[in-house]
Amino acid sequence: MKILQTAQEMQSWSREQQRQAKTIGLVPTMGYLHEGHLSLVRLANEQTDVVVVSLFVNPTQFGPNEDLDAYPRDFERDRLACEAAGVEVLFAPQKRDVYAEDHTVYVTEEVLASGLCGKSRPIHFQGVLTVVAKLFHLVLPDVAVFGEKDAQQIRLIRRMVRDLNFPIRIVGGPIVREADGVAMSSRNTNLSSEARNQATVLSRTLEVVATCVEEEGITSVQELRSRADAVLATASLGELDYLEFVKDESLAPFEEELSGDVLVAIAVYFPGARLIDNRVITVPS
Repeated sequence: MKILQTAQEMQSWSREQQRQAKTIGLVPTMGYLHEGHLSLVRLANEQTDVVVVSLFVNPTQFGPNEDLDAYPRDFERDRLACEAAGVEVLFAPQKRDVYAEDHTVYVTEEVLASGLCGKSRPIHFQGVLTVVAKLFHLVLPDVAVFGEKDAQQIRLIRRMVRDLNFPIRIVGGPIVREADGVAMSSRNTNLSSEARNQATVLSRTLEVVATCVEEEGITSVQELRSRADAVLATASLGELDYLEFVKDESLAPFEEELSGDVLVAIAVYFPGARLIDNRVITVPS
């Protein structure tokens, strides 16, 4: 496995793969890899000839007082995981390799990014789209694989690829969960044992909502919020950021009654980490 750091090294390697008619898969990460990331690597391996994993904690997607400095990092652990997973290149640039010191250009999206995480993290998706666009130019992938846990993110990236005509296919990887239902996240390691135990409240809330819709036929947003609040109240350390019911692709909110394909998205602050989770539910016609 090669470890590359600079733009010149990465682009030169990718162009050589293209000359050999090899397809390139990209799995962008911020490191501290877990089984969720590795499942994305396996997806990329199934669909391309060679796989690049990028490892870069992107500073432009963190706002003031967010957890940039606390984000877990362990390069050697990540290197070994990538090597074992059959990754051809671990692309691990430094900030200076990604952003010029006086950089002023960003990629923004003004509709899908306005709600959900974009409401409480207003600069987050500008940073995400900018760094992903840069990675696309640096790695030159045919396929890029993203986890569906970050539901808003993958929809924004698909919109960027469509609107900016990137010749890249975006593949979503299913959420990978711990045995107790908690969605795998690098940030889980920052939770205390008590907060980690209470983190099941996200998946439990989504399960209750899904049961209400799919088995009881409840489509009232007000009633579903009431049912969800009863579950959320069981996590004393958790502070709800949002629980939203939005249209699956457009992310437009449902005001009163659900219909069609619904993305139920949730974010909860715990001491040490803000966690997100989601579930797509189809309302019976």
